[in-house]
Amino acid sequence: MSCLVKIRSIKDTLSVNELKIADFVLKSPALIRELSSQNLAGAVGVSQSSVVKFTQKLGYRGYPDFKFALNESVLSEPDNTALHGKIVLSDNLQQVGDKLLASKIAVLNSTAALNSPDVLEQAVELLRDAHRLHISGIGASALVAKDFAYKLQKLGFCAMAENDSHVQLAGVATLGKGDLLFAISQSGNTREIVEICRQARANQANVISLTRYGQSPVGDHAHLQLYMATDEESARLSSILARTAQEYVIDLLFIGLTQACKTGRSLMEKSNQAVAQFYRSR
Repeated sequence: MSCLVKIRSIKDTLSVNELKIADFVLKSPALIRELSSQNLAGAVGVSQSSVVKFTQKLGYRGYPDFKFALNESVLSEPDNTALHGKIVLSDNLQQVGDKLLASKIAVLNSTAALNSPDVLEQAVELLRDAHRLHISGIGASALVAKDFAYKLQKLGFCAMAENDSHVQLAGVATLGKGDLLFAISQSGNTREIVEICRQARANQANVISLTRYGQSPVGDHAHLQLYMATDEESARLSSILARTAQEYVIDLLFIGLTQACKTGRSLMEKSNQAVAQFYRSR
């Protein structure tokens, strides 16, 4: 998982000192290879222990591991800075289109980097083996949840997604061992989704979360955590980019399930044929 993606994903959850370090690293990542932890602390204006704790918060054992991971990120991460900027009122549609496209490409690349193939494979297995599936989300995430449920139903899965949070909670209360909750929350802090996850765990159902990267109440209740990347600095685009990232993950899981389930492929073909036949008969 890219070190730079990690930093961007948790940036607005950092303390004042951590944010100073993060800003310096993001602006000048190539310089870090030349700096010791003491040098970096002096350049940023924080203590050396703050630098070490920052690297550990990102999941590294210490500063040397952090430097190695950061160097790999610098070498491997595509350059999306040329057109990646904020959309402003004075932009024409061509400029808006360029910035929007660059933002979507950036968030897709970051989301892909945040989710390892092993974790995605585990998610596909949990979804495939579940007796019943409840997909939960609030607001824009509810639209993604409904889309995922429709896709799963075409494969023959017993999948449900409702917009109303009270209906979602009532449905999750009926889940049990062998069932699964797929919880979608951009922030990972959505109160209703946290309670829905808590109820699912209490009923011994499996829980998969899809949230922004980092620790969150929703993720804390999950057996398996999937992550999405968003650009928190771009307020106008935040919900658009969140939905883009969420749709990428659910589409990836849907394709994985289609590959893994022969019966599902047959049922989807029957579904497609039924729709095609209806339109031919008009």
